[in-house]
Amino acid sequence: MPAATSTIAEEADLAPISALQHMLYCPRQCALIHIERQWAENTYTAEGRVLHQRVDAGGSERRRGVTVERGVPLRSLRLGVFGVSDVIEMHAGGRLYPVEYKRGRPKAHRADEVQLCAQAMCLEEMLETPVPEGALFYGAERRRKTVLFDAELRALTERLASDTRRMLASGKTPPAKHDSRKCGACSLREVCQPLQPGKPDRVNRWLAQVIEM
Repeated sequence: MPAATSTIAEEADLAPISALQHMLYCPRQCALIHIERQWAENTYTAEGRVLHQRVDAGGSERRRGVTVERGVPLRSLRLGVFGVSDVIEMHAGGRLYPVEYKRGRPKAHRADEVQLCAQAMCLEEMLETPVPEGALFYGAERRRKTVLFDAELRALTERLASDTRRMLASGKTPPAKHDSRKCGACSLREVCQPLQPGKPDRVNRWLAQVIEM
């Protein structure tokens, strides 16, 4: 799939980096969270929140010759995204190495990798230094998975950034589409009602008729 051509975005048009992950997983989930401001917690989100508590506190430390920075603000006007890193490690020679913390285990899709790659591309733009790889730390396995920011992953990240900004700017939530592999683990299942895809359309038509009266 060809990469989207990124343009310089205005500050007000920047999309959260986390929205790219949601967009790849499910565009409707992305819209419910970032357009409609809906949120619901389940076991998975609660575990993720606990895992991030130390990271979200921010701060820095130095261990084994590596400087560790937590909660670093990030931004890319080229991608049109902003966010906060979990961890940025600075190794010998100034090499930057982003690390994103996740509950559970590595996934079949690339949503986590896209989120990490977007962070790396922000760092490259902000500090004008190459960031060729990073890592995802999965709580269930207690180990890191190395992620190479190759051309394919960068192209996917750029396309998702463009698609996400476009959807958020439209203010429109895509209709529900049931996927048993994803919906069962989604904390927004009750809000989304994926097994009733026609219901939102009927409600919207009824509202439109009422407004016209």
